[in-house]
Amino acid sequence: MKVLVAHNAYLHRGGEDAVVDSEVALLRAHGHEVEVYSRHNEELQQLSRPTAALQTVWSKRSTHELEALSERFQPDVLHVHNTLAVLSPSVYWLAARRGLPVVQTLHNFRLLCPQGMLLRQDSICEDCVGKVPWRAVTRKCYRDSTLQSAVVGGMQTLHRALGTYQNKVTRYIALNTFGRDKFIQGGLPAERIRIKPNFVDAPLLADAGRTQRQGGVFIGRLSPEKGLHVLAQALQHINADVTAPAPPLPLTIIGTGPLQEEIHAQFQAVAPSTRLLGRQSTAQVAQHLQQAQFLIAPSICYETFGLVVIEAFACATPVIASRHGGLGALVTDGKTGLLFNPGDPADLAAKIAWARAHPTEMAQMGQQARADYLAHYTPERNHSMLIDIYEDAISTLSGAREG
Repeated sequence: MKVLVAHNAYLHRGGEDAVVDSEVALLRAHGHEVEVYSRHNEELQQLSRPTAALQTVWSKRSTHELEALSERFQPDVLHVHNTLAVLSPSVYWLAARRGLPVVQTLHNFRLLCPQGMLLRQDSICEDCVGKVPWRAVTRKCYRDSTLQSAVVGGMQTLHRALGTYQNKVTRYIALNTFGRDKFIQGGLPAERIRIKPNFVDAPLLADAGRTQRQGGVFIGRLSPEKGLHVLAQALQHINADVTAPAPPLPLTIIGTGPLQEEIHAQFQAVAPSTRLLGRQSTAQVAQHLQQAQFLIAPSICYETFGLVVIEAFACATPVIASRHGGLGALVTDGKTGLLFNPGDPADLAAKIAWARAHPTEMAQMGQQARADYLAHYTPERNHSMLIDIYEDAISTLSGAREG
């Protein structure tokens, strides 16, 4: 199969960029021809505000360059990932003109929410789901800017009115049933949405679960939506519980982000033994996961997926996670980990205390998590699902033309 991948890279590389790279490598490893058309949000720094706004709504450059690449490569399918900001939804219209089926992965909630996370002031917000996102503009939801929120909200409103999302995308990929249901609620056509999770390649983890485990680990971007403040407060609850005194929790925090200095100070105050390691390699992350008794994922936002959860599963590490969104969809309470009420430090503290008091049960959950990974989140399983979606998109568009 010949696959043309289009992706707008983020200013700061994140999980979506890693998923795109992994899928491209997966397709090539299975003998498919893949061309990648990529633009980067660094380009915005070279553009005037009016030009940047126009690029976000409709990019002539993207359509011209992608058309030339399509003419040369003659792909069977166009797989789009992120379009914000300089790629723009204009690429869908180019594909329609060329009779090219489009598959769009829904990595975040951007089609429903200009901010992309359905989060406002550290609380879930669905005020714009299925509606004109004027509230996001008045509240400066995108980058705390009225202007930038208006540009993104205007782009969404225009392309909804044009029928771009309804008619120009052949198949959407949601990462789980939670995401699928939320996008249907927001107005995407249910019959066009398929479910395919992300995956991780874990060839070095055949011995996962055999090492002696201790403590917890957090892996992720050090930013407000990841809920590290909830974890810090949970540790305070544990320290203040004189009825059940326990030794300090061995805790490792891996990642970088805008709250790095603040988080360092916060955890040094409540848990001085915490190790803050910054960015780590893939191999180092796997090693830390195999050494930990559990992963802690305290996100206050929904999370569309939670790649770190299946990284933990691959390492036979159970997960203590927020009971909502993609995390709640991935972790089965009592089987592959423990779920706690989002944003509730007392409940998180109780789950951590239970996990430390029941190492045998947590080890059993880890083995079930590993089995879950092998059943659902391996590269081979993912390749099969992805090709099925491509073939479905191709046959659907072919049938529509013949009809």
